[in-house]
Amino acid sequence: VEALNLPFDEVIRFLEQKTSVPTRSHRDVWDAAHSKMFMVAGANSKALVDDFQRAIVSAEKKGTTLDQFRKDFDATVKKFGWSYNGERGWRTRTIFETNLRTAYAAGRYSQLTEPETLQSHPYWQYHHSGAIHPRLQHKAWDGTVLPADDSFWSVAYPPNGYGCGCFVVPISRARLRGIGKAVPDASPNLDQLGTDQPLGVDPSFAYNPGAAWLKQTAPGPVAVSADEANVAAFVTSAIRGKRLDGSW
Repeated sequence: VEALNLPFDEVIRFLEQKTSVPTRSHRDVWDAAHSKMFMVAGANSKALVDDFQRAIVSAEKKGTTLDQFRKDFDATVKKFGWSYNGERGWRTRTIFETNLRTAYAAGRYSQLTEPETLQSHPYWQYHHSGAIHPRLQHKAWDGTVLPADDSFWSVAYPPNGYGCGCFVVPISRARLRGIGKAVPDASPNLDQLGTDQPLGVDPSFAYNPGAAWLKQTAPGPVAVSADEANVAAFVTSAIRGKRLDGSW
């Protein structure tokens, strides 16, 4: 399918089109707001965030490594005299991998939702990354095939957490039969007792990066915070019949 063989310009556009946003903590930008806003938790000036964004975009364009990004990170920190929380190795890896993996996911989603691609490959299959220390729920989803428009993909399209390397591949009708499935699998139940956070999805990852990006809505002057997102999730669950104690 032609759309699947295009250069990954979508990844670069996703990163470049984000609006840089100063924050006090990681809770200031939540869920789908990440598809419109570039942030580094605690980076509290736009110029500082702009430099980090340029480093990430450069890494994608040039295919540079985490080691090179760490050099750029150190230079930016020194330039602005920024004091950050967390150990350098962990912090830089989180910034680097999370931004590039969500950008890849958004670009891939853009390709998979091309009309011609959806017509020839109407199903998507969840693939676990094969990590040595896997999230058990992600491993349980490995091999699951669902229609491309299944609601599961609106909140559990990978990555589904920090360090998550899971991914999605398109499946044709012929391929579905080839892997021994007459019909797609049942959509996983993501409800959890006592919380509105979807099962198997880390906080602030309950969204589809590509779907949120392609809506082409302006980011607005204020990001959606964790508190606002959690209230909205609570209201949605209550409308569906979830009680205050988390039961149904």
